[in-house]
Amino acid sequence: MYNPAIFKAYDIRGLVEGDLSAELAYKLGQAFVEFLRNQDKIKSGVKLVVGQDMRATSPIFAEAVMRGITDGGVDVVDAGLVTTPLFNFACAHYPDNIGGIMVTASHNPAPYNGFKLTLNNGLPVGKFTGMNDLRDMVLTQEFPVLDKKGTVSSYNYLTDYTDRVMSVSGAVDFSNLKTVIDAGNGMAKITIPETVRRINLQAEYLYLEPDGTFPNHEANPLKTETLKDLGEKALATKADFGFALDGDADRVGLVDELGRPVPASALGAIIGLEVLAKHPKALMLYDLRSSRAVKELWEEQGATTAMTPVGHALIKKQMKDTGAVYTSELSLHLYYQDMYDLESPELSLIYFCQALKRFGGTVSELVATVTRYIHSGEMNFEVEDKAEVFKRLREKYKDAQITELDGIAFTYPNYWFNVRESNTEPVIRLNLEVTGVGEDLDVRVEEVKKVIVG
Repeated sequence: MYNPAIFKAYDIRGLVEGDLSAELAYKLGQAFVEFLRNQDKIKSGVKLVVGQDMRATSPIFAEAVMRGITDGGVDVVDAGLVTTPLFNFACAHYPDNIGGIMVTASHNPAPYNGFKLTLNNGLPVGKFTGMNDLRDMVLTQEFPVLDKKGTVSSYNYLTDYTDRVMSVSGAVDFSNLKTVIDAGNGMAKITIPETVRRINLQAEYLYLEPDGTFPNHEANPLKTETLKDLGEKALATKADFGFALDGDADRVGLVDELGRPVPASALGAIIGLEVLAKHPKALMLYDLRSSRAVKELWEEQGATTAMTPVGHALIKKQMKDTGAVYTSELSLHLYYQDMYDLESPELSLIYFCQALKRFGGTVSELVATVTRYIHSGEMNFEVEDKAEVFKRLREKYKDAQITELDGIAFTYPNYWFNVRESNTEPVIRLNLEVTGVGEDLDVRVEEVKKVIVG
């Protein structure tokens, strides 16, 4: 009755036409209650949070999810329109909230929608934390409608969330800084302007009004072409930098004073140094695709570092298991222990302003101080036989130092690269970095490409 392929590694996501329906949303609400009941989480007084983004079908799906939960006898807090970080905070911060369901397709284009499920420790339900079990329940089980149904109340979590951000950051006045913020017609309007107001940051906005048709550009700052309008506006208005967010506002991007995109590793490293200043000698994590400069910069300032696989579900679990205070992921997700190991673009904005104010120069000059190597960025390849690709790579680069934390990484003295299967798309992803000493990035990339495509 339902397409099992919509149950992804980190969330549930599919096309509105063909994959999703109110009936599916209702059953998902029922199944999540049963999933938590099997873990002995359903007790008197507990609640599940339901939030939604601005897509046209989100109110329909959110209402159906809430009916499924309340028919299972559990109370719901309707958070209304929220960003994913605000929703995750609502699940993790309040003792009575044992988790929740967010109706969103994140940065996906308008024809998509989906669901993110979060537990009360902030961890998402993913492929290693119950997604397959939940999928099987939705596909095969029928759930009773209880006589004693749950109730629905509402709560606006914004003030509590912003108070937490301000408390963690210890923010000062940034009235001497000017930025342009591109909300991409996503959910950033719910949270970002309040933080901007509290820190006295001069800000102009692009595409602030939520619109699930995304009339101006795809809300995905990882694609540098979506930063074109932001870069032009930052340059034209003589802003210090431009700040961009994705559809559900858990991913950030940056352009410098010249309107040029700031590499993800550089942004993650800069913000990480601000976190490290608050948490000296702490454990800091970086994902395996990041520039090796990130590790070096943090360790030079006294941090202990470790590498992570790709994906927020795995990263958040590793943070909880190890006590790490911060993680920089190349996909422009940044995670903070002080925010329950969750993303917080508002905290990222404040930390970047702090770094820029302390540095005293321009953003391009600041980025230059953390840029040591030449990184390819992530490239995608559609291949017929992924196993054969990895076999060819192992043979070609058998003299490399090989690690298999996520896919395969091949390391040489003057360059390294990682090839891995995507958890969200039917592609193989390549990241490659050279030291610039006797190595040409384009030459190395072309060499590896030929092995991948056969």
